[in-house]
Amino acid sequence: MSTESTVEHVFRHEYGKLVAALCGRFGLAQLGMIEDAVQFAMLQAVEYWNKPKVPDNAAAWLYKVAYRFALSQLAKQQRRKQITEQFDALETATESATNVESPLSGELDDDLLKMLFVACGESIPLESRLVFTLKTLCGFSINEVASRLFITSGNAYKRFTRAKVGLRDQALTIDDLTEQELTQRLESVQYVLYLIFTEGSLSSSENDAIRVDFCEEAIRLTNILANSRVGKAPSTTALLALMSLHFARLASRTKGNGELQLLSQQNRNTWNTQWIERGLLLLSQASVGDTISRYHVEAGVAAEHCLAKSFAETRWDRIVDAYRLLESIDSSPMHRLNHAIALAEWKGAEHGLALIEQHDFPDWLQRSYHWHAVLADLYYRCSQRGVAQQHYSKALQLAPSSHIEKLLGERFGGY
Repeated sequence: MSTESTVEHVFRHEYGKLVAALCGRFGLAQLGMIEDAVQFAMLQAVEYWNKPKVPDNAAAWLYKVAYRFALSQLAKQQRRKQITEQFDALETATESATNVESPLSGELDDDLLKMLFVACGESIPLESRLVFTLKTLCGFSINEVASRLFITSGNAYKRFTRAKVGLRDQALTIDDLTEQELTQRLESVQYVLYLIFTEGSLSSSENDAIRVDFCEEAIRLTNILANSRVGKAPSTTALLALMSLHFARLASRTKGNGELQLLSQQNRNTWNTQWIERGLLLLSQASVGDTISRYHVEAGVAAEHCLAKSFAETRWDRIVDAYRLLESIDSSPMHRLNHAIALAEWKGAEHGLALIEQHDFPDWLQRSYHWHAVLADLYYRCSQRGVAQQHYSKALQLAPSSHIEKLLGERFGGY
């Protein structure tokens, strides 16, 4: 692997953590400088990592370089004395970073989660919050954010810029937030973690059909959240159950060549029974009290898939009931579309189409490959080949990666 490839690989895993750690030290008011520092560290890595070799602890090396760059930039400002005194102790600790086996693991675990709470303030619109957190703290590209949120890249960039300005003006740290404010932001943080896992399980990246690292990171952070005072809630446990049940099936979602595989074709003998048992236990533990979240219901759907002995034996009637419940507690066009898919599997494609025709679906969904792929499937199964072919062609055109294009071709190429 070339030095450039090594740097790209490390940065894809560490970028968000580095930004979060440095924001935790210097505050969001210095976000622009922090991003410059992280980019500087990457350029230094490209230049020095092949002389003589890549450091054993690449994350610590990058943190140290970025941290020193940030200090040097702050020292040029008029607050030099204040900044120097404030970070003297941290500078001393950083000096020995590369001598510790895992110098960043403990603090970054907390820093990344803390910065998610800071970035999920109510003063920033939800859409802008999501774009900012996914790009800056979670390492998504603008195109990946746009694909995951069903918006254009230009729209995503505008939202990112607005959020960045708004958060910079707030200049908050986690210590500035009250417990009530943290509790109010919990739902937004949960949703960001959900999106991280979702992107990992079906990536819009051209390089990888599935990004296991994203899934593992989402599970790690959600586990920390579930064991924290502010995040210890049935909805967090249900979210962790949902992730566990999907993670159990992750290995079977791709073939030996790395391409995606349809659920009906997956070898269920390869599903990880330990993760399934963990997910079912967590779902049971989440079922306390009188409240139910979208994650409870989605985890219930995932459990039905995990418990079915075969695709044909899936209890689609229960999944249809789950989507009806989901619509009543968290109405969403995507939930309605999934409801139609499940109904088509249970009672036939014509019933799925009839359900879709009962509702008005927003333009943003109709501009996605998901929409056209579902309609292509239902129309093909109803022997309406002409309209099905039109939707299939549109789905191919809108597919965010060649991996998804190939999956669509495998699904519809035989018609």
